[in-house]
Amino acid sequence: METQFFKEKKPVNAPLIEHMDHKKKHLGCRPSPAFVSASWTALFVGMASYCIGLWNASMWLNEKGYYFTILLFGLFSVVSVQKSVRDRQEGIPVTEVYYGISWFTTIASILLLVIGLWNADLELSEKGFYGMAFTLSLFAAVAVQKNTRDLRLFDTTEED
Repeated sequence: METQFFKEKKPVNAPLIEHMDHKKKHLGCRPSPAFVSASWTALFVGMASYCIGLWNASMWLNEKGYYFTILLFGLFSVVSVQKSVRDRQEGIPVTEVYYGISWFTTIASILLLVIGLWNADLELSEKGFYGMAFTLSLFAAVAVQKNTRDLRLFDTTEED
């Protein structure tokens, strides 16, 4: 009969070690420098285009502030969605409230932009420009967040 004293003890950081082992199995490929650069470039181009368009627009300052705030709100929201979805896939606990709020705010930011553009006194081409720059920025933010997280994970696992 084996006593408790002689049983093999797990290290204090055993859950973290098990989590890292799980991650190593699902790593896939390290993001290429070209993809990382393309993601950052797309984010910069989308945000810069949107902001330059706002700067040059002939609209009230409060309207410009509204559209700028929607861009920031949307970027934060999609990064939050990407993080919570990825955390769930990797077995990291994410509360239902945070997960739901992330999706709600992402959808809300898109709807607020659509409603704002629908009611704006802008040419159809301008509305399309803002919509496309916004979409490019959101997609690029997700890609940058994914790449950042993947690179950090690869750097962490290579040290082990």
